[in-house]
Amino acid sequence: MISDIETETGSLLLNLTCPECGTVHNADVVNTVCSNDNCKSTLFATYNLDTAADKSALLGRPATMWRYKEFLPVFNEKNIVTLGEGFTPMIPIENLKQFTGDNEVFWKDESGNPTGSFKARGLSAAVSKAKELGIDTIATPTAGNAGGALAAYAARAGIKAIVYMPKQTPKVFKDECRLYGADLVEIDGNISDCGRLVNEQALLHGWFQVSTLKEPYRLEGKKTMGYEIAEQFNWQLPDVILYPTGGGTGLIGMWKAFNELEHLGWIGSKRPRMVAVQSESCNGIVTAFNAGLSVSEFADGGFTIANGLRVPKPYADKQILKVITESRGTALTISDEQMSLALKEIARYEGMLIAPEGAALWQAFKKLKAAQWIKAGEKVLMINTGSGYKYLENIVVD
Repeated sequence: MISDIETETGSLLLNLTCPECGTVHNADVVNTVCSNDNCKSTLFATYNLDTAADKSALLGRPATMWRYKEFLPVFNEKNIVTLGEGFTPMIPIENLKQFTGDNEVFWKDESGNPTGSFKARGLSAAVSKAKELGIDTIATPTAGNAGGALAAYAARAGIKAIVYMPKQTPKVFKDECRLYGADLVEIDGNISDCGRLVNEQALLHGWFQVSTLKEPYRLEGKKTMGYEIAEQFNWQLPDVILYPTGGGTGLIGMWKAFNELEHLGWIGSKRPRMVAVQSESCNGIVTAFNAGLSVSEFADGGFTIANGLRVPKPYADKQILKVITESRGTALTISDEQMSLALKEIARYEGMLIAPEGAALWQAFKKLKAAQWIKAGEKVLMINTGSGYKYLENIVVD
């Protein structure tokens, strides 16, 4: 245990716990997934929340995700690798109210993060902790945005970055990685193929992997969206949150944040219904949820304009499905054609050029509203995970 160590950040990190089998891991050393051979689950950082200060301690702090530093895993301020990520705006739907009706509907717009997506949150936390643990080389598979974010934060930290990316990924994502000085390896396949090769090479060369939910700390960066949602809505959570689900880190992270916030006494027991939105190309979570299953099957229908949704089988599928079920949420798929239409509609009428992954949420909202799954008067939040500018190669502009 390390809770008695005095730290400059005031981090309350205690240890790492497996949510599946309960095995506790020492957070002083490098960890990946659960060491139990029968489990291998992603690990959750555990904090001593009983000693935390009141939320008034946040007053006057910088408007970044590190304002919640007590609930993040870095102990020494000098190890925080930041480019100003987090505390992204809540933007209400203004000009498409013929669709929103009597619902308050907001975007949480992650496109303004460093490198243009919410991946900055997870990689800021993961690279910061890697620096604190003395790691000198980090590798990851990516569908695009995570690779750019790792490359940027590794450059900032002075750590070597190695990125494996599908060849079909738009050129801007590849150029981004190279400009930040990462070693980029292009693979003729999907992100699962990249992940398999990264794992092989990491074991051979001793690289540390930050594959989605195969290490504990990207989740901690992503969970800060949940802290911000609570704070920005004056500690009253929305009724529904729609989230584009590829690897699912943000979905799991927000749920973890809400549980931590309730333990702190900063929010009550009310939870949003969580909606996982997938591409028709990779719909394993939707299929499993609709069948009442606790795990998903591999599902890859090929190219989708939403690179981040081409995740054939999320590593933490059990945790994703658990969150959807616990929250009384749902899951649905959106086609590329629908995403493209939604992206253009939001651009033309709301002045936001959002990522196709975010655009999928707008179509999902319309479907759920029409089906009366979203009820009159409910407050709805959609997480736009990145900037549409990076996807222009995938979009046919009319």
